[in-house]
Amino acid sequence: MRILKVAVVVMGVLIVAGTTALVVLIARGMSTLGTPHAGTPQATTPQAALDEPAGSRIVAMTRVANGLALALQGGGEPDRVVVIDPANGRVLLRIGISR
Repeated sequence: MRILKVAVVVMGVLIVAGTTALVVLIARGMSTLGTPHAGTPQATTPQAALDEPAGSRIVAMTRVANGLALALQGGGEPDRVVVIDPANGRVLLRIGISR
């Protein structure tokens, strides 16, 4: 009977210790959730210079195999599609669309 009491007390202590450790780990993880870790490269936002005339507007955008396709209208020119490389903002392709 004495061994059973000791086992129950030891298991109770282990449950409390494990629960405490779990709460501490979760709290530590949530406190560093929004901060970047050391050695993690910071994300940069590439910018693309499309060299389109004033009044041009993007009417559609979609991801293609090697870039980002932008459908452009206006600016005194016919409708057109410009494909840019999202990694560095370089224009890869220009396609004019005639009606």
